[in-house]
Amino acid sequence: MLKSLFIKNYALIEEISVEFERGLNIITGETGAGKSILIDALSLLLGERASTDVVRKGEEKAVVEGVFVVSGAPQPKADQPMAEKIASLLKQNDYDVSDELIVRREISAKGQSRCFVNDTPAPLSLLKEIGDALIDLHGQHDHQSLLRAETHVDFLDDFGNLGPLLEEYQKVYRELLQLCATKRELHEKEQQLKEKKSLFEFQMTEIDAVNPQENEEEQIESELKKLENAEKLFELTSQLYGMMYDGENSLHDQLGHASKQLEMLNGIDTAFSDSVGEVKSAEIIVEELSKFLHEYKEKIEFNPERLEMLRDRLGKLILLKKKYGGSLGTVIEHRKNIGEEFSLAENFESELSKIAAAIQKQRSVCSERAQKLSAKRVEAVKKIEKSILASLAELGITNGKFSVHIEQKKIERAKNDGEIPDDALKIGNEYFAATLHGVDNVEFYLSTNAGEDVKPLAKVASGGEVSRVMLALKSTLAQSDRVPLMIFDEIDTGVSGRIGQAVGMSLKKLAVIPQIIAITHLPQIAGLADTHFAVEKIENGKRTTTRLHKLSVEERVHEIAKLMSGAEVTEAGLKGARELMGMK
Repeated sequence: MLKSLFIKNYALIEEISVEFERGLNIITGETGAGKSILIDALSLLLGERASTDVVRKGEEKAVVEGVFVVSGAPQPKADQPMAEKIASLLKQNDYDVSDELIVRREISAKGQSRCFVNDTPAPLSLLKEIGDALIDLHGQHDHQSLLRAETHVDFLDDFGNLGPLLEEYQKVYRELLQLCATKRELHEKEQQLKEKKSLFEFQMTEIDAVNPQENEEEQIESELKKLENAEKLFELTSQLYGMMYDGENSLHDQLGHASKQLEMLNGIDTAFSDSVGEVKSAEIIVEELSKFLHEYKEKIEFNPERLEMLRDRLGKLILLKKKYGGSLGTVIEHRKNIGEEFSLAENFESELSKIAAAIQKQRSVCSERAQKLSAKRVEAVKKIEKSILASLAELGITNGKFSVHIEQKKIERAKNDGEIPDDALKIGNEYFAATLHGVDNVEFYLSTNAGEDVKPLAKVASGGEVSRVMLALKSTLAQSDRVPLMIFDEIDTGVSGRIGQAVGMSLKKLAVIPQIIAITHLPQIAGLADTHFAVEKIENGKRTTTRLHKLSVEERVHEIAKLMSGAEVTEAGLKGARELMGMK
């Protein structure tokens, strides 16, 4: 549940800090007071994109922060309780887990947006995942989504808890489309490969004739440097060897003489003992260095043929680099690529057969998943129809009929000419058009009057009826697997009087499980609030500010009376307000 909400410098809001309660939280206020601004601010905590326009004029940044209780709150009936979902998300992203979750958005006037989870910077994608698990926000115009038949399958899948099954299907469906795309690319490449086959063959022959190896150039240059300087290497190592060991009065002989003199001195005064050891070490170092110089000198190679061969080899490598890339690595990679292309051209039919077999196998797996998904949807239909009819009856549509139609689009040409479209799946002996939602086209049908046949919802429902159907859907989904906080921005659109009372009772009943925050203009709904807040717009000098405050019992009576009778509150209005609130 949402424990508290803090908003600062957001649109008309200078600063608001409010604590919500469990149950039904109602927000009322005059048109234009800023009720919808609150919903827009809350949407930022769901990971919605933000514009710099929301920053209050003259301020550097806008801040929206929500504190959510994720442990101990009523949990939805899900396989994985909400608290576990949030904990899992936080652990996966290396965030601290606690009973409370703090989510904050900061929008800079310069265009920068920052997100925080438990006071730690977080990506917007994580906020969206957390928001999806915590909040179901129904905006003023969201009920219009019911008028688009393509959204109906989502409602049905939500009700049937078919999310995991749908994800399994979508995974293999995407893989099928990828395989089909690869096949199309092969066909598109066919002529190109045929045209370039001779060129590839020539380039392969040219590169293979040299057969360049990784890092070969560096090795050749190193050996060339030694061969080209063989005489200088021999001369210098010979001179150095003579100076250190083999020549007259060499360093080795002088150290030997020095060693004997130090031993004599040490026999007289032990202060020379360290010096004796040091000169012995120097003798060993000179002997080892002299040995290395002698061995190196003996290995120096004077090989004009080898020198010429290496120069020729290096020239060929440089030529390959000029023709096929800036380095030998690029040349080798080019050879690998054209080899694969040449092999594909040589074995095109074989490769095409392999991909066709893979597509057939993947289509079969995908068809099985789609069929399983369809079967589960059929199972869910009867339950959702029964539940929504019951909710509609409570909302004043007593003679209503509601049904869910599931149809599949058969693809005749797949059977007639043997060509199978990428998005076709085989169910039984027939092929059907498929999408990321499977092979089912789901549409809600409704009749609100006795004796009338059901028709597509978009064609028969008025604004008020669509709002009630949406509320019925939300109520139904809340009983299956929904988030712990539901927000309704004027779900009462198009209804009034007795129907408004029914909508209020439905919200009250719904609020037993999730926490509800609802913006309304109907006194019949406001009177049923567990907690009531009022939004008002205050003009203070040159600035306009939106304020939200929690109402006391008497303030509630006055606010509801205003909703009933307008700005001038009468005694009759106050009496009616108390009756709506259940007060004597």
